[in-house]
Amino acid sequence: MGALSGKTALITGGARGIGRAYALRLAELGANVGIIDIDLDSYKHFAAETENMKARNIIEELKNKNVPAYGVEADVTDVGQVNGAIKKITSEIGNINILIANAGGGVGGLSDGYASSMNPEIFQQVIERNLYGTVHTVTAVIPMMKKSRYGKIVTVSSQAGIQSTPDGSYAHYGSAKAGIIMYTKYLAQELGSYGINVNCIAPGYIGTGRLKEEFEKMGIENITKTIALKRIGTPEDCAGVIEFLTTDLSDYVTGTVIDVGGGCIR
Repeated sequence: MGALSGKTALITGGARGIGRAYALRLAELGANVGIIDIDLDSYKHFAAETENMKARNIIEELKNKNVPAYGVEADVTDVGQVNGAIKKITSEIGNINILIANAGGGVGGLSDGYASSMNPEIFQQVIERNLYGTVHTVTAVIPMMKKSRYGKIVTVSSQAGIQSTPDGSYAHYGSAKAGIIMYTKYLAQELGSYGINVNCIAPGYIGTGRLKEEFEKMGIENITKTIALKRIGTPEDCAGVIEFLTTDLSDYVTGTVIDVGGGCIR
């Protein structure tokens, strides 16, 4: 029996990258796993992700671990799509006990997000993709968690939500991720009496298939010299923290942000 046997976990943005690592780790712990992603085959756009994929997609990978799994393509910025996707998932693999609200990401480049001159349209897209998407997903699963008086919710922020870039760029993304941190803290206070733990993970430089190419352009040495542990993180580094936050190891932890950045100081 795994630590999460009998539990059902939902991961948004779980088709590739860090989200895929979360899904695989929870499956290894025995959880049923549901995935919401705007494209369940998105790994195909990145060579390193394609090389790492062990089946046709994440859903088949999960089923190969002998756990019930179900995936739905949906846009987390759309409330109706989120509600519909969760309805399908719960009908297939059970009510949600664990939520990893991982879907998000940036829009545009660093220069599109300077704090004093953000493009309003891009800023709106980033807020919707990250903060609104998190809120929509949490709102949809809370009723079933309240009813069972149990739940583990993990939101996903970023180093950008904790500390700024030295030149003030990428402020649109950082602002959205900082908003997720405060949303998490308010949720934790509201939901504690229902037996629901709410915490946040803030990854730093993590070497996913998509980001490896960007890091190489930036210069790996330029990045690692800002990191105390002197290396780029892995999706598995983040998955280990997710294991802690979704099992009984963290039963007395709520409203906390765990920095998974290797001691990065920008």
